Amino acid sequence: MPGPSARTATVLAGAALLLVSGCASDGGEDKIQTIEAATAAESPVQSNTPAGTVTPLVQRIAAATFDPSTGTVAMLTDDARTLLTVSATDPAAAPREVALPGGTASLSAPRDGVLAVPAGRGVATVNIADGTATTIPVDADVQSTALLGDGRIAVGTADGDVLEIDASGAVAHTVDGLVSVDALGVVGEEVSALDRQQTSVTEINLEGERPGMALRAGTGATNLITDNFGRILVADTDGGALLSFTADPLMMHQKYPVPNSPYALAVDATTGMVWVTVTATNEVIGFDLSTGSPVEKHRYPTVRQPNSVAVDSETGTVFVASGTGDGVQRIDVAAH
Repeated sequence: MPGPSARTATVLAGAALLLVSGCASDGGEDKIQTIEAATAAESPVQSNTPAGTVTPLVQRIAAATFDPSTGTVAMLTDDARTLLTVSATDPAAAPREVALPGGTASLSAPRDGVLAVPAGRGVATVNIADGTATTIPVDADVQSTALLGDGRIAVGTADGDVLEIDASGAVAHTVDGLVSVDALGVVGEEVSALDRQQTSVTEINLEGERPGMALRAGTGATNLITDNFGRILVADTDGGALLSFTADPLMMHQKYPVPNSPYALAVDATTGMVWVTVTATNEVIGFDLSTGSPVEKHRYPTVRQPNSVAVDSETGTVFVASGTGDGVQRIDVAAH
C-alpha cells in the first residue's frame, strides 16, 4: 500500500485532471487544455565509450522491444518502414529486415511471438519468427497498439480514440474522449492509455466503451509500458521523473527524479529491474522499484541518442539502439 504522501500526490494529480475535463465538458474539445507533446532531448556528441559492445547499424532506431518466446530483439526505424530483428544470443548475426507500410514509430509488448505496429490507417502484425507481416486496415490514423489476445488488438488513434479490433479490422468497441492516444499498455485485462498532449494516463474500459479514471503524468510524459508485476511505468521527459502507477483503480505509487530527459523504458521480467534511457547525457540507468522508493543499481554510457531500450529477461542483457544511426549496444549486466 502507498504511504500518505503517495496517496496525496495521486489525489492532487487526479483533481488537476478532473478540472481540465470539466472545462472540456462545458465547451467541447476545443477547450481541453493541452501542451505541446514532449520529445526526447537531442543528445550531445559522445564523450564516453559506450558500455559493452556496439554493433554497427546505419538505421535510426526509434523503438525497441524484446520477444521472450523467440529470444529476439525487435527494433523499429524512425519512419516505421523497417522492423529489424536479431537474436539476443547471436548479436553478430545480421538483422532480418521486415518491410512495413510506415507510420508512427511505436512498439508495444509482443504476444506469442507477434508484434503489432502502427501503419498509417492500419496495423501491421509481424510474425517475429519468420518475418511475415500482414496489414489490417483501420478507419483512423493509428498512433499506438497493444495486443489483447484471441486476435484482438487495442488501437490508439491520433484523434483520441481507443478501438478494439479483431484480426479482420472489424471494430468491436470504441472509447473516445482523449486528445491523442500515444501509447497503450495492458495489465491483466486492464488497458491504460498515455495522452502526451494532456500528459495523462487514463484507464480504458473497452467493453463499457468509456474512459475510466485519469491522472496527470508529470509535466511532459512521452512513453508508457506495463509489466508482469502489475505496474504502469511512465517517463516524464519534461519533468525529469520516472512514474509508477497501478491499475484497477489507477493510482500513482512512485515519482522519482531522473534528470537529463528520461525517455525510453524497459523492464526485466525476471528481476523487475526498470531500465530508463536519458538522452541528454547518453546514458541508461537501472532502477530497483521493489521498495518504497526507486534505488539506482546501474548506470552505463550508451550510444548516441538512446531513444530505445530492450532487455532480455533470461540473461538480464540490455540492448540500447541509437536514434542517429550509431548502432545497437549490448550490455551484459552480469559482467559489469
